[in-house]
Amino acid sequence: MRKTLITTAVSAALILSACSEQSADTAMAAKTTADASKTMTKAPAIADNVLLTPSPLQYMAPQFDKLKASDYLPAFEQGMQEHKAEIATITNNSEAATFENTVVALEKTGAILDRTQRAFFNLTGLISDDNFISVEEQIVPKLTAHQDNIYLDEKLFARIQTIYKNKATLKGEDLRLVEVYYDRFVRAGAELSVADKTTMRELNGELAKFETSFSQNVLKSFTDDVILIEDKAQLDGLSDSDIASLAAAAKDAGKTGYMITLVNTTTQPLLSSLKNRDVRKQLWETSAYRAMDTNAPLNIKIAHLRAQKAKLLGYPTWAAYALGDQMAQTPEAVYGILDDLAPKALVKAQIEAADIQAEIVKDGKDFKLEPWDWAYYAEKVRKAKYDLDDGQVKPYFEMNTVLNDGLFFAMNKLYGITVKPRTDLPVWQKDVTAYEIFNQDGSSIGLFYLDPYARPGKRGGAWMDELVSQSFLKNTKPVVYNALNIPKPAEGQPTLMTFDEVSTMFHEFGHAIHGLYSQVNYPSLAGTLTARDFVEFPSQANEDWSIEPQVLANYAKHYQTGEPIPAELLAKVLKSHTFNQGFGTVEYLAAALLDMEWHSIAADTEITDVAAFEKQALAKHGLDYTPVPPRYKTTYFSHSFGGGYSAGYYAYLWTEVFAADSFSYMMSHGGLTLENGQKYRDTILSKGNSQDLMQSYIDFTGKKPSTDALLKRRGLVN
Repeated sequence: MRKTLITTAVSAALILSACSEQSADTAMAAKTTADASKTMTKAPAIADNVLLTPSPLQYMAPQFDKLKASDYLPAFEQGMQEHKAEIATITNNSEAATFENTVVALEKTGAILDRTQRAFFNLTGLISDDNFISVEEQIVPKLTAHQDNIYLDEKLFARIQTIYKNKATLKGEDLRLVEVYYDRFVRAGAELSVADKTTMRELNGELAKFETSFSQNVLKSFTDDVILIEDKAQLDGLSDSDIASLAAAAKDAGKTGYMITLVNTTTQPLLSSLKNRDVRKQLWETSAYRAMDTNAPLNIKIAHLRAQKAKLLGYPTWAAYALGDQMAQTPEAVYGILDDLAPKALVKAQIEAADIQAEIVKDGKDFKLEPWDWAYYAEKVRKAKYDLDDGQVKPYFEMNTVLNDGLFFAMNKLYGITVKPRTDLPVWQKDVTAYEIFNQDGSSIGLFYLDPYARPGKRGGAWMDELVSQSFLKNTKPVVYNALNIPKPAEGQPTLMTFDEVSTMFHEFGHAIHGLYSQVNYPSLAGTLTARDFVEFPSQANEDWSIEPQVLANYAKHYQTGEPIPAELLAKVLKSHTFNQGFGTVEYLAAALLDMEWHSIAADTEITDVAAFEKQALAKHGLDYTPVPPRYKTTYFSHSFGGGYSAGYYAYLWTEVFAADSFSYMMSHGGLTLENGQKYRDTILSKGNSQDLMQSYIDFTGKKPSTDALLKRRGLVN
């Protein structure tokens, strides 16, 4: 789906220290993983463990072809031992604390641990299997304790505190780094009493355990919560290629018939095409109620533990704590923007629902609109309103053409970059492609990997992450990847994309260039390591280039004939771009408000029923609207309960204000030009978190953003 979170190498609860977020040199090939998981040994020979030394490949690109599954645990153990010793050297330094001997020294520590955690935690979402799950269960408690040992170390914090108190002597990126370090230590509990630190360790240990279980249950649901259809007639409405893909999925799983697997969101793509209402209902309910038995108890435990942790740190709620280092700063600011938009979006959704109900009647049916009906009949309304059929459009969006003649073409026009495949570099799965990215002057920027297809063992959604981060201090260049979940067609068939999938591809590459264009000294401030409610800005801004006329004309071509998309059909595509935005906005707002409400509870709030809590939370904000469910229901809301976006899912809307405003600025200053691209790259993309984020935006446009362009972008105003 579009607009998903970008992941970190580990979850927010497990980031070992700012200094650990440096480079990852290795990971694992899928075949090696599968083979090794069958014969896992506890202690392989250290000598052949490639995680223990930097990769010899260009830019320390991961050696996916050499890493063994059995390398992880020994590398984690050695990495933690080495990191502990490095921290002790800094802490026990008899010299007075200085920026160089403490903060910069911290930035240089944890190389083995960082390589290992990046390799492991990235691949848990890409090619996970039982072996990954086993290692994760063993190592997460140890990593959590290791993190606590750093952040709750009195002597280490005393050194950082000394530097912070004398920060007037620092400037620029050095000052920013000290402020970030100090804030992280304080927010981790460095100022707590000895007794409270013990409690903090207990809470962190419990949270790490439950969050890990939650994420594993969600990943497992993609394998377990499938729908097997035996009668092909029940798939009426799907295209031949869709049906062939479902048959292939069943065959790959060792089953007969046609297998439908879920995507990350509540609403499933096939609902827009399936004619059989019973199958639609089965698909929707399987999606909406997945992981209920396993994750509902965990949701309640996680929410309570987070509330207790916030109280220990002096905050009334987890939301108040989580927003303290974000651009929004307070829950009130977040509720303000969400509640302001909610009634406008609901009115739009209700108008759309009336059109859909009329279409149901027109279809000769007498049932009331339900969530599993929306996508199917909305598609009929779209066809009637815009005379537009998705089957007409998809042949003009073949994946390789979209990638090369669309995305890479736009990036060349905007930034002057060129992209060249690197078939010599090993990858983690056969469908992954490696590329090298070059500046206009021919200098190399870094490496980029694209993993486009859905498959068993790969989590849902779409995301970007860094395998090696840029840092002048470490002399490292960026190595990043994008993961998508486009259904893989049957063998020999082209990959024809929906327009939403096209937008997702552009979106995720917006994250990629944020990492690739980083030009900062310190790894803790590099690339995408910004506030959550800023990091989605470059990605959402990049989406809009997918509909820029010059770009569209270059890639929207029929996969068989090469003919450009007819002007009339293209006009319909663009005109329908804001269709169903009431639904899209309401389902997003419902999820964002659920996230906020779960994290606005007090530590002593009693919750016994997840479904009841959801219903009450949505009713409170006027969004308990049955036809439009939350984009994510609680039990599979990975952003909120498994990832780093707790009390942070609002960030997509917050940053869309920046994205829409900045794109409007670019279009009023020439549009797709190298001048615009260079200014955007210099003021936004290259800065990472090295300066105040709002100041970065002002440096680009000359002012703070307004919501005007956002409302137009979503079709909520004319």
